[in-house]
Amino acid sequence: MTVSTAVLPRQRRYFPSAPLDLGATLAPHVRGPYDPCHRVVGGVHWRTWRTPTGSATLRLAADPAAGCIDADAWGAGADWALEAVPALLGDADDAGGFEPPPGRLRDVHRRLAGMRLSRSGRVFEALVPAVLEQLVTSIEAWRCWSRLLSAFGEPAPGAGAPDGMRVLPSSSALLEIRDWEWHRLGLDGRRRHTLIGAARVAARLDEAAAFDVDDAVRRLTSLPGIGLWTAAEVVQRSHGAADVVSVGDYHLPNTVGFVFTGAPRTSDEQMLALLEPYRPHRQRVVRLVEACGSRAPRYGPRMPLRDNRRV
Repeated sequence: MTVSTAVLPRQRRYFPSAPLDLGATLAPHVRGPYDPCHRVVGGVHWRTWRTPTGSATLRLAADPAAGCIDADAWGAGADWALEAVPALLGDADDAGGFEPPPGRLRDVHRRLAGMRLSRSGRVFEALVPAVLEQLVTSIEAWRCWSRLLSAFGEPAPGAGAPDGMRVLPSSSALLEIRDWEWHRLGLDGRRRHTLIGAARVAARLDEAAAFDVDDAVRRLTSLPGIGLWTAAEVVQRSHGAADVVSVGDYHLPNTVGFVFTGAPRTSDEQMLALLEPYRPHRQRVVRLVEACGSRAPRYGPRMPLRDNRRV
């Protein structure tokens, strides 16, 4: 029996130069426990990617005995995805000179010695979910993300991908979604206009993957509706930006302040002062703070879950 080459994966083995924790490294790319673009099955990571050469499904499995990561890829973008595996897994991440804060965060750093800062190389792909997360709860943003992918995403290429995995629609496909369809997904008008404006210049945004971090942030923030918080969330993923902090986040300052000082409330300015001694690794410290699991106490009502489809 002849097996079609269309269903056979392209393959490579990546040998990291230091211990690598797949889960901790790829965590920033995962949008909730039911992300249609990222699944973990039996310790194997599956990821879909809209690459410059087309859609791809990437399978990443650690082989501890060989000291490598086995990567399989399917789809028109398979070769590009395999070429990008080292950057995605933090091969270019330079932690030289980093000394974690003492106490709890140093223990987390020791436990997550294989955590690296990942670089996807795809700016617009990182921007879409960041826009969905503007000024709403994570649950609302993840729900909208899943609906968008389910309704308009492409099925993940390859026969072995877990059920329900999808590829982010292209920028041109996003521009074809009508206003009432966006509303049905739960996206309000302000975020919708920001996303549509970005989709119109998606190619220009993706050029910023080759820029340094500061220039990439400048290009992103030149667009209406994209401020420093959104740009930071993008370059942390597209560039593996080790020193960019998401200023303006609803929870992050309180979380950082609580872990460092025990204070229940911390401003952006106070957070930046606490992180200042750790330049140029402030985002690396934030990742440790998030991984330690401590959260500042919450006072008063929580931000309500909204369903914009009912508005």
